[in-house]
Amino acid sequence: MAEQTMAAGFAAAFAEYACDKGANRTTLLAESGLTEDDLSDQDNRIPVGAYQALIGTAIQQTGDTALLLRHTLESRLETMSVVGQIVHSSASLAHSIDRLNRYLHLMADVNLPAGAPRFELQHTQDGLWIVDHLIVPPDQYLGIEASFARFISEFRRSFPDATFEIGLEVTYPPPPHVDQYPELFRVPVQFHANRNALRIDPVWDSPETLFEPGNAYAFGVFTRHADAMLKELQADTSIRAQIETQILPKLHEGTISMDRVAKDTGMSRQTLYRRLKDEGITFAEIHDDLRRRMAIEYLDAQKVTVNETAYLLGFSEASSFVRAFKRWTGLSPTAYFNQAA
Repeated sequence: MAEQTMAAGFAAAFAEYACDKGANRTTLLAESGLTEDDLSDQDNRIPVGAYQALIGTAIQQTGDTALLLRHTLESRLETMSVVGQIVHSSASLAHSIDRLNRYLHLMADVNLPAGAPRFELQHTQDGLWIVDHLIVPPDQYLGIEASFARFISEFRRSFPDATFEIGLEVTYPPPPHVDQYPELFRVPVQFHANRNALRIDPVWDSPETLFEPGNAYAFGVFTRHADAMLKELQADTSIRAQIETQILPKLHEGTISMDRVAKDTGMSRQTLYRRLKDEGITFAEIHDDLRRRMAIEYLDAQKVTVNETAYLLGFSEASSFVRAFKRWTGLSPTAYFNQAA
């Protein structure tokens, strides 16, 4: 089985926080097997085990078993991962969770039950819940604890005057820092429960409860390179250019169906297929080549990171983007980015 990896941004931010609380950076790196180079770019991939070792060493040095929980509640997701920018551009809570599930692997590889999302909104007789389907042994509760703390911290920061969290159910037993839960979580917590779930105010799943409108791209702007390409495509009358004009603004969505593009261009699927055949190209080839060209545009410009580029091109996992980029150029995205710099 391949080693599970995660974005280095989380380890870098936690290491800095731990050192502010009294941990020794040299010892943290030595015990985790990480280097300063590993933590120099939030897009670097590091072993999940190294991050866990970093946390364990920091807790041992500071004597604070709630250290990760505190860090999660006091930090901002968007400073550690592009996923933070993605979810903060969402239109609603449901939309935010959908994006979070899709781009989860940009943050970290996790093992989930077959066919299950990591997070799910569930309505029951006793309220609205965010259920975490990640299954972990009772003694490995830190990840579950932090996942709910992340939801709470992001909503507390974005909506300071609104009620979000109401209650919490967790499968693990009371942790060593259980006496600090009332201050940190501020809600009743049931331990040894049958699931891991955060109860929230039902208003957050109401059709009337919308976030500030987000741009189709996570960063609120369509880069000047994409704008320039779109302008060029609009001046081209070929069927390939027409298709690229349709799918360029939708690249971040990932899978784009030929049926949808045919409808958007005002023709049947059969007509689109026939015109593509006349030009000697397939729909999949156009999509793949557009991704390639935009990847090179983004990395050449040095305006966005590798993980941000993966998102903009619609890759739900960084590893998928890395494989595609190596197929296109023979280099990894990081190597190409550094070469361009």
